[in-house]
Amino acid sequence: MASEFEAPKKLINKLPDLQKWQKSEAYSDYVNFVMILNSAVKGKKISDPYPASKTVEAFIKILDTLESWVEEIPPIDQPQRFGNKAFRQWHDKLKENSELLLASLLTDQQKPATIELAAYFNGGFGDYTRLDYGTGHEASFVGLLCCLMKMRVFQEEDATALALKVFNRYIEVCRKIQTTYRLEPAGSHGVWGLDDYQFIPFVWGSSQLIGHPDLMPDSFVKQEVVEAWKHDYMFMAAVAFINTVKTGPFAEHSNSLYGISGVAEWTKVNSGLIKMYKAEVLGKFPVIQHFLFGKILSL
Repeated sequence: MASEFEAPKKLINKLPDLQKWQKSEAYSDYVNFVMILNSAVKGKKISDPYPASKTVEAFIKILDTLESWVEEIPPIDQPQRFGNKAFRQWHDKLKENSELLLASLLTDQQKPATIELAAYFNGGFGDYTRLDYGTGHEASFVGLLCCLMKMRVFQEEDATALALKVFNRYIEVCRKIQTTYRLEPAGSHGVWGLDDYQFIPFVWGSSQLIGHPDLMPDSFVKQEVVEAWKHDYMFMAAVAFINTVKTGPFAEHSNSLYGISGVAEWTKVNSGLIKMYKAEVLGKFPVIQHFLFGKILSL
């Protein structure tokens, strides 16, 4: 069984490799996974009742553990504003424990896959060397969830909980890491996304808002609306986070996001964001050159 898996590698090394990626099995698996969860959360609040398996609950405990390490490893005093070097201690702890943590979700037969799964997990929280975080790290974590669903560790009926519980908890942990260790936005200040760090919360978050009787796309520019709804909708929580880390007029510091407020309905916002995600994240060499390929997500 062990030979079925291998340490995933970077295989997108030059610009023409992007086409190989866009035609690959990994690409279609990844995009399908994003779309399955996008459909699963349509019109649903985070607090709504939906099935959450024991595996989902177990994964949330793993994310809680990662958050507790942030408390244990405080930032160090250092002159530079961005990129606190204490993040490296946190990341070392992640790498030391990731295979063991993930193995707790797997059957004995599935355990050899930890060599692949841990690589996506380790890549999901920021870069050890550059002390930054961006949509490529987010994609690594989504890749992990995609692998786990492909292996049937998660079932299709877990889709809603994977987005609204697991992924949402992951984002909360990432925000804590970003603010505690002052991680630099990857790329030229989040150039490949809507905000400096994330993209997927806006995709799945806009699907959650489809058909909402009161919240329209122009409502997220009002801070009181965002504060009232941020615990129920990922989109609102993402905007609330931007409001805490940025100052000045929203239209200036988050121009492409502000543009969405002019769209008439959430269905259009959602389909537009999926197109933008494929073009600006999955279709950009600086992001995808870091993505890893093994036997589960194969090029």
